[in-house]
Amino acid sequence: MADTPRTGIPEQLARRMTMPEQHEYLRTKLSRRRVITSSAATAGGAALLGGASPAYSAASPSLTTLTARVDGSLVAPFGRHLAFGADPKTQMRISWQVPFAVKRPYVRVGLKPWELSRKIEAEVRALHTPSLSRKLPSVDQFYLHVGLDGLRPGTTYYYGAGHDGFDPADASRLSTIGSFRTAPAQPETFVFTAFGDQGVSYDALANDQLILGQNPSFHLHAGDICYADSTGKGRESDTYDARVWDQFLAQTESVASRVPWMVTTGNHDMEAWYSPNGYGGQSARWSLPGNGPDAKKAPGIYSFTYGNVGVVALDANDVSYEIPANKGYTDGAQSAWLDKRLGELRRQADIDFIVVFFHHCMYSTSTHASDGGVRDAWLALFTKHQVDLVINGHNHVYERTDAIRGGEVGKPVPVGASTDPTRDGIVYVTAGGAGKDLYGFGPGVKDSYEGDIHDHDHIVTFHWTKLRLPDPDTVEWSRVRYTGFSFLAVEAEAGTSPKLKVSALAESGERIDYFEIRRGS
Repeated sequence: MADTPRTGIPEQLARRMTMPEQHEYLRTKLSRRRVITSSAATAGGAALLGGASPAYSAASPSLTTLTARVDGSLVAPFGRHLAFGADPKTQMRISWQVPFAVKRPYVRVGLKPWELSRKIEAEVRALHTPSLSRKLPSVDQFYLHVGLDGLRPGTTYYYGAGHDGFDPADASRLSTIGSFRTAPAQPETFVFTAFGDQGVSYDALANDQLILGQNPSFHLHAGDICYADSTGKGRESDTYDARVWDQFLAQTESVASRVPWMVTTGNHDMEAWYSPNGYGGQSARWSLPGNGPDAKKAPGIYSFTYGNVGVVALDANDVSYEIPANKGYTDGAQSAWLDKRLGELRRQADIDFIVVFFHHCMYSTSTHASDGGVRDAWLALFTKHQVDLVINGHNHVYERTDAIRGGEVGKPVPVGASTDPTRDGIVYVTAGGAGKDLYGFGPGVKDSYEGDIHDHDHIVTFHWTKLRLPDPDTVEWSRVRYTGFSFLAVEAEAGTSPKLKVSALAESGERIDYFEIRRGS
């Protein structure tokens, strides 16, 4: 059985292997000493990301050296994921992964799947993770990105990722063509979905497929994305396996290649081996709007508007009392930007609702409880600007509050009820049941959700795990609780009577909660 001329993989074997399997084969067979001649050479312009140190760098290996050994026709893109730019009407970011370095990567784009006439060169962001233990090899990963600007609002585009030897426009490659739709020029009814704490599992995959069935315009991921860092303390002593990202992006591709996957940072996303604040890995793998206070230093802080909804992503690692590895790293810039941005959104006549999402919980009674840091930093700002909905992860459950105003229940919001943020306060949702191992609630505290509602179970006594909060405490705002896998689906209606119709769906598709948000009602 002859080897393929460039990869050194037996030809028949190579054609049976998946891309990740080929990746692992060559990682084992080709030593880093043989194939890497430079730790700084980068195709597409990427060098060190986020100020990485030479020992733990996000610098690319020499793509020229690797390319000489890899036949591009045997290397297929995988892990495709989309994200909006700052203007979802006209901007889309396409990202993907290849298991080995390739020559001249690009994206083809067109208005029909058989007419991909526009060809755009990709930026390569290669990431090297050193061997962190005897059990883990060093890992080289290759992420590619194309930014599309000047698109037409409300238009469906088709795209294919390619490189020398792999042209998505070839008849044999048409199955690799993906599509996306830009935001409409004028507000119209749409759906978005949200969750946090996904990881790699059968339950995570099941949630992904159910999300695709909602036909969402975009998806919000509230952090703890894949759990390559399984410790989550943001330290170099954390247990970390970069190869989990390969599994995660392959798992998520069926949805994220069609639905913009808008992520922010959780505590398990602080990967300390790439940059001082641990976000070099995130910068390599994701292309996000970049309109926050500092896109390079803080990639998980940004905002965008879609239809009549303004969305704000925050990095709660900056203010968390529980996990202080990155506490204060923006030196107050995030909170100052948040105050300014919420004010700008609230003054826009065509924005009816503001949705904020971040990782650590502002109101939750599960394992991690509430984080006093996010309350101290942002609660007053949310109240000042009358934020309509706050979505968190961190606790691996579903929990939803009544409307909270001034730290107290402004209005009870039982399942099926309606609330007005201008009068009643803000509803906070913990949607952390995306796929990672589930948590529970305190001793004697029952689940309470649609179809299984218990009278008075919204009154809960429990112990905080955070600073600057009373301990123990009795709360009356814990309205709905569910310990199964789940996600959030939100339908935004525009027009003369705008509203957000918020539903929580279990992994089975069963609805476990719903309520409406109407301003000025």
